[in-house]
Amino acid sequence: MYTDNELTIRPIESKDLLRFWELDCKEEAPEWKQWDAPYYPHQSKTYEEFLTDSDHWVGQDDAWAIEVAGVFVGVVTYYWEHEPSKWLECGIVLYESENWGKGIGTRALNLWVNHLFQTLPLRRVGFATWSGNKRMMALGDKLGMTLEARLREVRFHNNHYYDSIRYGVLREEWQESTRTLRE
Repeated sequence: MYTDNELTIRPIESKDLLRFWELDCKEEAPEWKQWDAPYYPHQSKTYEEFLTDSDHWVGQDDAWAIEVAGVFVGVVTYYWEHEPSKWLECGIVLYESENWGKGIGTRALNLWVNHLFQTLPLRRVGFATWSGNKRMMALGDKLGMTLEARLREVRFHNNHYYDSIRYGVLREEWQESTRTLRE
């Protein structure tokens, strides 16, 4: 568990599952999905269907809860792009729009990247997004990550082409920085 004032990231617990389902899977077309890879389909689930996958979430190392003032508001995650070479990508979802634009995501991902570098033998941590998600791109900049790749016009959404964007930071770059978030 890591804390930054009222914000905490921690492993997901069974007590989080109802709230998690309500935010992630209850609605057919939730607002957050407009920004989180909207070119991939989202499918709502019943709570019972969601619970069949609960072992994938509860107590896992690769997905943690984001809590603000004791309320579950999102998740930070990672996945292995290629585990033998220690190529790891991370992600974040803040589900409710009232939590956007307040620095919550930046603070949570800062804690998460610190955790990943402290606990895993990594040279680099990165994430992928798309050029339609300006907030996620700004988050990468605020964390001092490098824009490593822009694959032009490979994401098609709402009859428009967008770029696929990759940000990353090397361990020594992360450690050399004071981790003061950029304005």
